[in-house]
Amino acid sequence: QVQLVESGGGSVQAGGSLRLSCAASGRTFSSYTMGWFRQAQGKEREFVAANGRWGGGTYYADSVKGRFTISRDNAKNTVYLQMNSLKPEDTAVYYCTAKLGPPGTATTQFDYWGQGTQVTVSS
Repeated sequence: QVQLVESGGGSVQAGGSLRLSCAASGRTFSSYTMGWFRQAQGKEREFVAANGRWGGGTYYADSVKGRFTISRDNAKNTVYLQMNSLKPEDTAVYYCTAKLGPPGTATTQFDYWGQGTQVTVSS
C-alpha cells in the first residue's frame, strides 16, 4: 500500500511557475512509476507526466512538453512537478499517482492516488 500526499498548489498569473511535491509512504518508492494527472472542472482526468521506476525515463503530455518537468528524489520518497510558463488552461486539480511496472498514460493503469492539489492560473 502506498499513500501519496501532494503539496505546492496555489494561484499564479500566466507565465509564472509553481512546483508541486508528492510525498509517498513506504520503503520501496524506487520500485514505483510515479505520475501526475490533472482534472479541470467539467473535464476528464488527463495524463500530465510520468517518471519510470529505476530510472526508467520521463514522459509528458504534448500540452506540457517543454514547460513542465517531472523529477524524483528516491532518498526522500518524493516526486516533483516543476511547472513553468503556466497558462490559464493549466488550471486544474493536480493528482499524484503511482504504479508498479512501466509508465502509462491512462488513469486505469495507476494504482494509488493522492487527494489532489489545486492549481489556478489567471490571465
